[in-house]
Amino acid sequence: MRLPVVAFAVLTLPLIAAGCAPSTSPGVEGADPQARPCFMANMVTNFRSGDGQNLYLRAGRNGGVFELQSVGFCRDLDWAQSIAIAPEFGSGARLCPGDRVTLAYRGGGAMPNGPCRAVVERKLTEAEVEALPSRSRP
Repeated sequence: MRLPVVAFAVLTLPLIAAGCAPSTSPGVEGADPQARPCFMANMVTNFRSGDGQNLYLRAGRNGGVFELQSVGFCRDLDWAQSIAIAPEFGSGARLCPGDRVTLAYRGGGAMPNGPCRAVVERKLTEAEVEALPSRSRP
């Protein structure tokens, strides 16, 4: 009876150890995780949504602009007057490209806006920020 338990422990130990190993983002071999373009949710200073499905945030010490794309439909996101960003899946307060977030926002329509899910897509370059329409630029 003890043999299956011991065999299970021996076979799963390498998988558990691999899950604890530090990892890098795909396509960036040997990259320092601290060098990734990330932001803290509490460091967001401004936001805009031009089309209702993409959200642009100005965040961080240097005021970088990040693009978030909604997962599904976010009603009246382009009319939001205030926003709260909460990481999903316990990813912590540091949000990087690929991380999923929940957006809670107010304003705009007559109906209350429920929570909306989004993914942090990327940090925009200065040229990309300048190329955004003025209504979408935070």
